[in-house]
Amino acid sequence: MPQHKIRPAGHQGGIIASVTNSPSFAPSGEILARLRSGDLRALSRAISIVEDGTAGAAELLADCRSFPSGALRIGVTGPPGAGKSTLVDCLVRSFRGQGKAVGILAVDPSSPYTGGALLGDRIRMQGYAGDQGVYFRSMATRGATGGLTAAAAAVCEVMEAAGRQIVLIETVGAGQSEIEIASLADVTMLVLVPGMGDEVQSLKAGIMEIADIFVVNKADLDGADRAEREIVAMQALGKPRPRQGIEVWLPPVVRTVATTGEGVDKLIAQIERFVAAGPPTRRSGAAKPVAGSSVQSLMDHPQLDHIGIAVRSIAEARGFYASLGIPTAHEETVEHEQVKTAMLPLGGTRIELLEPTAEDSTIGRFLAKRGQGPHHLAIRLGGIDALFDRLRAEGVRLASDRIRTGAGGHRYFFIHPASTGGVLLEIVGDSAEPGAPPSAGPA
Repeated sequence: MPQHKIRPAGHQGGIIASVTNSPSFAPSGEILARLRSGDLRALSRAISIVEDGTAGAAELLADCRSFPSGALRIGVTGPPGAGKSTLVDCLVRSFRGQGKAVGILAVDPSSPYTGGALLGDRIRMQGYAGDQGVYFRSMATRGATGGLTAAAAAVCEVMEAAGRQIVLIETVGAGQSEIEIASLADVTMLVLVPGMGDEVQSLKAGIMEIADIFVVNKADLDGADRAEREIVAMQALGKPRPRQGIEVWLPPVVRTVATTGEGVDKLIAQIERFVAAGPPTRRSGAAKPVAGSSVQSLMDHPQLDHIGIAVRSIAEARGFYASLGIPTAHEETVEHEQVKTAMLPLGGTRIELLEPTAEDSTIGRFLAKRGQGPHHLAIRLGGIDALFDRLRAEGVRLASDRIRTGAGGHRYFFIHPASTGGVLLEIVGDSAEPGAPPSAGPA
């Protein structure tokens, strides 16, 4: 597999990458630091590494997964010619108007000659060249079925680690069997057009069933009313879908004219309504492990996030874990907590090594009193703001006076061992907004 060097097109890094051969890659840690700082060249290079599965791909992907992400993934699927790319362009403009950083992954058919992406979505997205808040990537299916590419989930995770708050995923437009997007996206939109007639019936047993929102695009054409009626009639034959926060979720039908932007504001309102109805229920985080990687994607339900271990020297402890085949994914010094951390991926969870940078710090005092060993368990779940307020109101003994920002930008608070059965418990939530200042002090 040849190695590559990514050179962006356009000014200020642009949004579209061209690929040229190069003899070597920068180290994973260097790429990650640049990626986290907003360097689009580093983002392009990181995506190429995980997509091609070249040397260092597993380590780089593990690095990216060490950063919690609150990004919203929006899947856009539908038959060819429905106007998906034009609609994606409208959504990008709207989200940029809200000040959100956007990543776009467009999956195209593969060229039978080069194996590369066949369609010209890159050309259609040239209007964002120079906008650092938009990053576009076109990928070929490379023989994968279901409308996506095998590396799609990994690419989403890299974009999210780079601070993309919205990730739009446009599928290849394969037809009825194009249902894998439902396990990758938080919201799945099915784009149809007037005049499909019997095609709606042919799609009914497959892709129609995974839509969270139906979009009738090109609604200025004759037949828009009929298309909407057919979708509503099809829904009447199905079983309502349960959705946390409401009794059922009946996918709405939204009419749009993507060439003019008509109806896009209503579409975004329905996306926001869907998200507000409850946390994602289907996204499996479905990144297929890169060759050689034992790291699994984090699930969207509460789970063990990591085990914190206090050590006197990360360098010494890291060497032991390396002898077991457990690599170090990410190291960071959190100045306001006076601690140096190292994250080591371990199956579906992680080990966090904690080395104090000052004797009179939380970890420094722990080591002086108890010596090296387990310091805390961390559980990841959503809605930690409401949980913090509820636990405090119920009289649960907290070891934190507020929700703070820690290594990797994640938000957290601690529950005292007196309320948990003897273990210091860390509750980990979504990462802080990019650019937000760190908390003032340790818990």
